[in-house]
Amino acid sequence: MKSFKKLALTAMMTGVLAITAACGAQGTEGKEQAGEEAKQLQGEIKIDGSSTVFPIMEAVVEEYGMEEPNVKVSVGVSGTGGGFEAFIAGETELSNASRPIKDEEKAALEEEGIEFTELKLAYDGLSVIVNKENDFVDHLTVDELKKMWIEDGTVKKWSDIRPEWPEEEIKFYSPGTDSGTFDYFNEVILEDEPIVEKATLSEDDNILVQGVQGDKNAIGYFGYAYYLENKDSLKIVPIDGGDGPVEPTNETIESGEYAPLSRPLFTYVKNTAVKEQEEVYDFVKFLIENSAVLSEDVGYVKLPEEEYTKALETLESLK
Repeated sequence: MKSFKKLALTAMMTGVLAITAACGAQGTEGKEQAGEEAKQLQGEIKIDGSSTVFPIMEAVVEEYGMEEPNVKVSVGVSGTGGGFEAFIAGETELSNASRPIKDEEKAALEEEGIEFTELKLAYDGLSVIVNKENDFVDHLTVDELKKMWIEDGTVKKWSDIRPEWPEEEIKFYSPGTDSGTFDYFNEVILEDEPIVEKATLSEDDNILVQGVQGDKNAIGYFGYAYYLENKDSLKIVPIDGGDGPVEPTNETIESGEYAPLSRPLFTYVKNTAVKEQEEVYDFVKFLIENSAVLSEDVGYVKLPEEEYTKALETLESLK
C-alpha cells in the first residue's frame, strides 16, 4: 500500500499542509486528439478538513495533476470541524469530513448563503489499537470502551476494566476535538460524556501512533488506514458491539459487521463553485470516478458502485 499518510507529518504539526497538483508537461499525455493538444483547464481549488479523508484526497490530487497540471489543488488538514469553519467562511470549495455535517454548521452555511452538496467517498472502520507488547487485551466490549474512556475522577487502570488485567495506569491517545473521528467516537462510545482528562489529544494521527508505540500501557483510536500503515508496530483490538468480537477488515467494515465503529467518509462541495468554475466541476467528477480505486489503495473501503453512479448524477444536476 502506498504510504500517503506519512507526507502529512511535518505539515500537520504546524497545522498546514498543501499539495500542489501541478505535474508539468506529463499532464498533456492522452490529451491529444487528431494531432491537436486538447485545451487544458486552469485555476485554483482549495480543500480543507478531515485528516482521515486526507489520504484519499491526496491520492486523487496526485492523479488529477497528471491530467490537469495547470489546476492548482491545495488540501488542508485542520480537522473536520476546522474544515467546516473554512467552508463557512468562504475560503474553500470543498470540505472533507469524517462525520456528517452538524445542524449548526448547516445553519451557518445557510446564513452565509452557501449551498452545498454532500458526497460520500468511502467507508472507514475507526480502529482501536494498543501497544504491540500488550499481551492481555484480546478484545473490548462497547461498555468497556465507555468505562475506560469517560472521565469519572479516578485514575484508570487496566484492572479497573477486568480484574485479571494488570494494575497499571492506562495511557490514552485520542484525536483532537476538531476531528470528525473524535466526534464519531464521542457519539457512539462516550455518548457525549466527557473524555478522560489525562488523554493526549492531537489532530495529527501520527502523534497518536507514536504515543501508543512508545508505551506498553497505551491505548488509542484513529482511522483504519492509519492502522494498516502501522500494523507491524501496533496491535488491533477487536470490538464486541453485542454479537461477539469483530476485527476491522475491508469485509467487516463494508458489511457493517464491524459495529458500531464503521462509518462513511465525506466531502462537501460548494454548489456555486461547481456551476461557475469548470475546473471545480472537472475535479469533483474525477474525484467521484476514482474514489473507489484510490480509497482502497490508501487503506479504506470503497462504496458500492451504484453510490458513485448516483453521485455523478447529482454532480451533473448541479451543472
